[in-house]
Amino acid sequence: MLLHPDCPDLRALGPTLGDAVLRAEAAAVEAENAAVRDEWTQLTEAEEAAEEGRGVTRRTVLAGAGLTATTLLTSQFLNVRASFGATGTGTLIHVFLFGGLDGLSLVAPANDPVLTKVRPSFALPDSSIALARGFALNRAFEPLKKYLDAGELGFVPGVSDPRLSRSHFQCQDACELGGLPSETQGRGWLDVLTEKLGTGTAFRSVGVGSTLRRSLVGTQGALALRNLGALAINGDEKFRQPTADAVKTMFTGLDHPAAESVEAAVGALETARKISSVNYAPANGAAYPAGLGDGFKTLAQLIKGGANVRTAAVSMGGFDTHSNQGTNGGHLFNQFTQIAKALRAFFDDLGDARKDVTVVLSSEFGRRVAQNGGGTDHGHGNVVTILSGKKLASSVIGTWDGLGTLDNGDVPEFNNMFDVFGTVAQSRFGLSSAEVAAVFPKRTFKPLTMFA
Repeated sequence: MLLHPDCPDLRALGPTLGDAVLRAEAAAVEAENAAVRDEWTQLTEAEEAAEEGRGVTRRTVLAGAGLTATTLLTSQFLNVRASFGATGTGTLIHVFLFGGLDGLSLVAPANDPVLTKVRPSFALPDSSIALARGFALNRAFEPLKKYLDAGELGFVPGVSDPRLSRSHFQCQDACELGGLPSETQGRGWLDVLTEKLGTGTAFRSVGVGSTLRRSLVGTQGALALRNLGALAINGDEKFRQPTADAVKTMFTGLDHPAAESVEAAVGALETARKISSVNYAPANGAAYPAGLGDGFKTLAQLIKGGANVRTAAVSMGGFDTHSNQGTNGGHLFNQFTQIAKALRAFFDDLGDARKDVTVVLSSEFGRRVAQNGGGTDHGHGNVVTILSGKKLASSVIGTWDGLGTLDNGDVPEFNNMFDVFGTVAQSRFGLSSAEVAAVFPKRTFKPLTMFA
């Protein structure tokens, strides 16, 4: 093992053996890198070209120097891409509700005769919250009544896409990619959108969770994190900066593919450390529930801390309600309550900063109109929920032609899913229709009248 040139006693280099080894390896590699840089400065481009015939180039010198130190980088660094330049404003957060949300249990036409007949157990009661255009909202969303009354909460019913089946996997892929895999080259729609927004900080695109949501997968290097505490160099305070310096030194000045990523990663760690160093107390009495609320609390810390988050993805499961769907006090009601409390806490915590934030909640498909025993089966059209600091045109947005004619027993598609996403992106970031169309390929973008 390589030893620190000035201190062969590893115990003096860090609180743990792992930390000490990292610094020792970094110091040794730094010395080797310095020698390599000296050699490079002595080679002119002409000399290097002449040497290419013998197979000696900067690339082979680099490889010969044993610069395989990228293996020392922890997983904290690997999802960060260098992205420098002026930062923009505004944040779009997509919440994916896995399993196929029963939209008619959240928002439905009030006292609809079709629903009363085929959903005797699940039809929304008269005590539901009144929305525009004769719709009703599940009482579980009562925590958000403040923002509903302020014109900042709205719903788009009858949302789908003709290319979607009733398969979880096919629909989840399409919804997160912005189209079929063959049409999107495997890039998530938030990743493409992030590219359209230009350069920014290492936190410009964030996925909250242990794995990166597919909507963020692509070329823009979105950062996946469970919480800010997980994005940190462990150990005593006195060792953190030396560790960061050691990692940066291993790549400084080198034409190495990981060099920019490492620099951005260390910068992200420092930003996370500063934001999380203060014992965070949500503002305005905001009370985050466990689960979904934890993710929104992390996003609030980043946004309020000036991390310049532009796009973000959060997810929540538990919506495949073939059985035990329940009514008031049942499983789905409890799910809705958690969502409402998390969103209420998030917007309360942001305060005036919420004016630059839009949250979009969607699921892969809806459920069939008729109940099946204690649950509902996979369907088609669904509801998309929008919470925005920018005032909405109405609490019910888009086209709705009623449930008189169903799509093989399902809610029909009255509004295209990608038009909904595209309208939010266009309004939040000022994109042109052509830019939005590039995010959702192979279709014609038709914006909705969504914002006031």
